[in-house]
Amino acid sequence: MLTGTAARRRVRVAGVVQGVGYRPFVYKLAVDLGVTGWVLNDPQGVLIEVQGPDHALDAFTDGLTALAPPQARVERVAVTRDVVPVPDEDAFAIRASGLGGDRSAIVPADSYVCADCLAELRDPADRRHGYPFINCTNCGPRYSIVRALPYDRAQTTMAAFTMCDPCRAEYEDPLDRRYHAQPNACADCGPRLTATAADGSAVDGPAALDAAAAALARGEVVAIKSVGGFHLAVDARNGAAVARLRSRKRRDAKPFAIMVRDLATAAEVTAPTPGEVQLIDSPARPVVLARKRPGALPGTIAPRNPNLGVMLPSAPHHHLLVDRPGLDVLVMTSGNISGFPIEYRNADALARLFAVADLVLHHDRDIEVRVDDSVVRWSSHPELDEPVVSFLRRSRGYAPYPVDTGVPLTPVVAYGAELKTTVALSHGTRVYLSQHIGDLKNDETFESHRRTARHLADLHELAPRVAATDLHPQFRATRFAVGEQPVDEVHRVQHHHAHMASCMAENRVAGPAIGVVFDGAGYGPDETTWGGEFLVGGYADAVRVARLRRLPLLGGDQAVREPIRTGYALALDVFGEPGAAVAAFPALAELDEQRRHVFATMARRGVNAPPASSMGRLFDAVAALLGVCSLAEYEAQGPIELEGLLDRDHTLAAPDPRYRFDRTPVDDLVELDPAPVVRALADDLAAGVGTPELSRRFHSAVVRVVAEECALIAAAPRAPRDVVLSGGVFLNEFLLLNCLVEVRRAGLAAHCQRQVPTNDGGIALGQVLVAHARSTQAGGAQAGGAQDRSAEDRSTQDRSATGGTAP
Repeated sequence: MLTGTAARRRVRVAGVVQGVGYRPFVYKLAVDLGVTGWVLNDPQGVLIEVQGPDHALDAFTDGLTALAPPQARVERVAVTRDVVPVPDEDAFAIRASGLGGDRSAIVPADSYVCADCLAELRDPADRRHGYPFINCTNCGPRYSIVRALPYDRAQTTMAAFTMCDPCRAEYEDPLDRRYHAQPNACADCGPRLTATAADGSAVDGPAALDAAAAALARGEVVAIKSVGGFHLAVDARNGAAVARLRSRKRRDAKPFAIMVRDLATAAEVTAPTPGEVQLIDSPARPVVLARKRPGALPGTIAPRNPNLGVMLPSAPHHHLLVDRPGLDVLVMTSGNISGFPIEYRNADALARLFAVADLVLHHDRDIEVRVDDSVVRWSSHPELDEPVVSFLRRSRGYAPYPVDTGVPLTPVVAYGAELKTTVALSHGTRVYLSQHIGDLKNDETFESHRRTARHLADLHELAPRVAATDLHPQFRATRFAVGEQPVDEVHRVQHHHAHMASCMAENRVAGPAIGVVFDGAGYGPDETTWGGEFLVGGYADAVRVARLRRLPLLGGDQAVREPIRTGYALALDVFGEPGAAVAAFPALAELDEQRRHVFATMARRGVNAPPASSMGRLFDAVAALLGVCSLAEYEAQGPIELEGLLDRDHTLAAPDPRYRFDRTPVDDLVELDPAPVVRALADDLAAGVGTPELSRRFHSAVVRVVAEECALIAAAPRAPRDVVLSGGVFLNEFLLLNCLVEVRRAGLAAHCQRQVPTNDGGIALGQVLVAHARSTQAGGAQAGGAQDRSAEDRSTQDRSATGGTAP
């Protein structure tokens, strides 16, 4: 018991402070400093009362952030002083969790296997030696198993397992590393592995792991239940096994990710930079794009791509597999049938995955919500002050960490886009963004979309009365929000405005701003396809001031799958006649004369050839014209392979006046016409310039038109100086880095996306901010039935439709 004058303080700690060993850390800190009081979890985070001399209390509150456990993310420490001291209090205690109140605690993301657990896993003398579900408060599954807050075992899928006496003793000892580690278990009381063959025969426990390792060594395909769902795995050093997986999954060209034993193995097969190593080795264990070492692995793993997606093991049984001789590098790709979400339930995996796999390695710890691997890229440029870390997919290890906008938000649920979709819910100043869900092309993915929205809402006990969705009337999420959700307002947000608002929000740009939004397709308020847009505005509305010249999509969506159609349409637009188009770009000779005639007629008459102002389709077209990719097996294959020719060398081509975009007023808009660039490409191709250099000249021309157009827009009176870059085309590393450099060189403040994907995975964040701004302007949600605000939402318009003024 403390002697002398004692003060008492109440402390609220917010952030990622549940499921990460924060309460035992607080307990140890209190004991070390000789202070008394208590700590507990509640739905808002961690609540503490602490008593002692002022100097000890100061050291205690300082330590709550400075000395926090490695997985904690302390966002705020709020201290209330002058709390009435408790007489005769002689100890510090960890109290039971409080269940009432606002659920603003942040659910911890799934995490790696920490060094302490890994050492025990490999120690023959340890009681958890070889146990494939080892974990502690510093590591292990979290978001994928949680059902409700606060994060306690009874509210996770581990509730099905009763701890044995030794595990219970660890769990209840505040000084133990496993104190209240909710997935805590051992071989005597916890989950078990099972390996099931196609004929239904099965083995359990250590024999299951042996069976999986033996199958991989034989070159077979094994489906492995991981942290957030199933992977399909083969020995990455076995070219025949890789080919077998590609054949069965009907995936001829899209790169596979690999899992490596350790960082040394990663360095044998790739050449990661120090920044990439830092990401690979981070607790989130994402897939990180690193330059591959030629010849180290079969080229069929990532054909026509300078990178390999590499990750370290994220679950104990991953380590137990890659520790086996000859299995130090495994292909690990999503465990699904093409076009469907990853499997995460045992019954579904056993029913479906034998179409691809020879063996299924599963276990009896249920996954509450499926979570794909995250895919991340670390980029640097000598003229940028700091690296740019970009999410290609934000999921395991990062979801559902929120984006804090810094301003109080209307409670909104946003349903994202149709492709690469996520959902988002706002609460306070935060926007909770879900894990990657996928493309809403089938009932299974759409059900996952709805389930994820419910799960996020239930975790935080949110029931927003305002919804946001895409402007496209035929998107499944749009029809669901408008027709089936019990909300008062539905804001239909134009696709590119949502991209712009997303980038503004995570960079805390209050607005207005210039938005450069480049992607494949988005539904415009004029009912045409947008995708190469310059916008000016803020969260409530925006004006389109410039666009890329429209090209006809020959056959509509078929043009996305066959980029040669768009390449032909572009060449026809520039050269006028089929013969001249083929003479300029010999790759078009792949089209026979009949198809060329039909396509030319479609383009001329506008029959099944909707116009699109899409930068993504322009990249498709150029990739086809240069013979890089005429048929696309996966989304953006042509642009990805066109950029791959640059070999991650971000040097701009020398300025060339031929490589320019014409600027033409059209209906009070500026139209940017790539015709001069196309003519220059044709001339240089005929002169024998290599395809990599042609790719660099094309990329550089796009960079320069972005910087030039932004400077011209910003030169207008009262024009904004902030520029936000968003849309899937900005996943192009060369384009993103050089646009940041050149726009800043023009004297403007350029921003990009770092917390959420710049592709459609970040759309939901922007939808929340737009809906909040409009709902606030309108005085809040209206009572009664859902009010579809689609007419008001036509505020992302051409300058000609709004009198040419920006908001």
